[in-house]
Amino acid sequence: MQSNFFIDTGVSQNVSGHVISGVLASAIVAGAINYNRYLKGEVSQKEALVGSLKHTAQGGIATGSSIAAANHLGSGNIFGMLTAVFLGAMGVYLVETMSESLTNKVETQKNGE
Repeated sequence: MQSNFFIDTGVSQNVSGHVISGVLASAIVAGAINYNRYLKGEVSQKEALVGSLKHTAQGGIATGSSIAAANHLGSGNIFGMLTAVFLGAMGVYLVETMSESLTNKVETQKNGE
Protein backbone atom coordinates (compact mmCIF):
# COMPACT_ATOMS: atom_id res chain seq x y z
CA MET A 1 0.00 0.00 0.00
CA GLN A 2 1.42 3.32 -1.06
CA SER A 3 1.04 6.21 1.34
CA ASN A 4 0.43 9.75 0.20
CA PHE A 5 3.62 11.75 0.26
CA PHE A 6 4.55 15.24 -0.81
CA ILE A 7 6.04 13.99 -4.09
CA ASP A 8 4.02 11.68 -6.33
CA THR A 9 6.58 9.57 -8.19
CA GLY A 10 3.88 7.51 -9.84
CA VAL A 11 3.75 3.74 -9.93
CA SER A 12 6.77 1.90 -8.53
CA GLN A 13 9.17 1.11 -11.34
CA ASN A 14 11.25 -1.98 -12.02
CA VAL A 15 14.77 -1.09 -10.91
CA SER A 16 16.61 -3.86 -12.78
CA GLY A 17 14.90 -2.94 -16.04
CA HIS A 18 15.94 0.67 -15.61
CA VAL A 19 19.52 -0.34 -14.78
CA ILE A 20 19.64 -1.97 -18.22
CA SER A 21 18.18 1.18 -19.79
CA GLY A 22 20.76 3.26 -17.94
CA VAL A 23 23.59 1.01 -19.09
CA LEU A 24 22.45 1.27 -22.70
CA ALA A 25 21.96 5.05 -22.57
CA SER A 26 25.33 5.51 -20.86
CA ALA A 27 27.02 3.27 -23.42
CA ILE A 28 25.62 5.37 -26.25
CA VAL A 29 26.68 8.67 -24.70
CA ALA A 30 30.08 7.52 -23.39
CA GLY A 31 30.83 5.69 -26.62
CA ALA A 32 30.05 8.72 -28.76
CA ILE A 33 32.06 11.10 -26.56
CA ASN A 34 35.08 8.81 -26.36
CA TYR A 35 34.96 7.98 -30.07
CA ASN A 36 35.02 11.70 -30.83
CA ARG A 37 37.99 12.15 -28.46
CA TYR A 38 39.74 9.25 -30.23
CA LEU A 39 39.13 10.78 -33.67
CA LYS A 40 40.60 14.08 -32.47
CA GLY A 41 43.69 12.25 -31.22
CA GLU A 42 43.05 13.19 -27.58
CA VAL A 43 43.05 9.56 -26.40
CA SER A 44 44.20 6.19 -27.69
CA GLN A 45 41.76 3.57 -28.88
CA LYS A 46 42.32 1.61 -25.65
CA GLU A 47 41.76 4.70 -23.47
CA ALA A 48 38.54 5.47 -25.34
CA LEU A 49 37.28 1.92 -24.82
CA VAL A 50 38.22 1.81 -21.13
CA GLY A 51 36.65 5.23 -20.54
CA SER A 52 33.47 4.15 -22.30
CA LEU A 53 33.21 0.96 -20.23
CA LYS A 54 33.82 2.82 -16.97
CA HIS A 55 31.20 5.46 -17.68
CA THR A 56 28.75 2.84 -18.90
CA ALA A 57 29.01 0.97 -15.59
CA GLN A 58 28.69 4.19 -13.62
CA GLY A 59 25.64 5.25 -15.63
CA GLY A 60 23.92 1.93 -14.98
CA ILE A 61 24.60 2.17 -11.25
CA ALA A 62 23.42 5.78 -11.09
CA THR A 63 20.24 5.01 -13.04
CA GLY A 64 19.35 1.97 -10.93
CA SER A 65 19.92 3.72 -7.64
CA SER A 66 17.96 6.76 -8.84
CA ILE A 67 14.94 4.63 -9.75
CA ALA A 68 15.16 2.81 -6.39
CA ALA A 69 15.40 6.16 -4.58
CA ALA A 70 12.36 7.50 -6.45
CA ASN A 71 10.41 4.35 -5.58
CA HIS A 72 11.23 4.78 -1.88
CA LEU A 73 10.45 8.50 -1.97
CA GLY A 74 7.09 7.84 -3.58
CA SER A 75 6.15 5.44 -0.80
CA GLY A 76 7.30 7.89 1.88
CA ASN A 77 10.35 5.88 2.88
CA ILE A 78 12.97 8.60 3.35
CA PHE A 79 15.49 6.20 4.91
CA GLY A 80 15.14 3.85 1.93
CA MET A 81 15.57 6.77 -0.46
CA LEU A 82 18.73 7.98 1.31
CA THR A 83 20.08 4.42 1.38
CA ALA A 84 19.53 4.02 -2.37
CA VAL A 85 21.24 7.35 -3.07
CA PHE A 86 24.15 6.45 -0.78
CA LEU A 87 24.60 3.01 -2.36
CA GLY A 88 24.47 4.50 -5.84
CA ALA A 89 27.08 7.12 -4.99
CA MET A 90 29.31 4.49 -3.40
CA GLY A 91 28.90 2.23 -6.44
CA VAL A 92 29.96 5.01 -8.80
CA TYR A 93 32.87 5.89 -6.48
CA LEU A 94 33.93 2.23 -6.31
CA VAL A 95 34.05 1.94 -10.12
CA GLU A 96 36.07 5.18 -10.25
CA THR A 97 38.62 4.09 -7.64
CA MET A 98 38.95 0.58 -9.10
CA SER A 99 39.56 2.09 -12.54
CA GLU A 100 42.24 4.43 -11.17
CA SER A 101 43.87 1.60 -9.24
CA LEU A 102 44.00 -0.67 -12.28
CA THR A 103 45.32 2.14 -14.48
CA ASN A 104 48.08 2.92 -11.97
CA LYS A 105 48.97 -0.77 -11.71
CA VAL A 106 49.24 -1.11 -15.49
CA GLU A 107 51.35 2.05 -15.74
CA THR A 108 53.67 0.79 -12.99
CA GLN A 109 54.13 -2.54 -14.78
CA LYS A 110 54.74 -0.75 -18.10
CA ASN A 111 57.47 1.35 -16.53
CA GLY A 112 59.06 -1.74 -14.99
CA GLU A 113 58.80 -0.49 -11.43
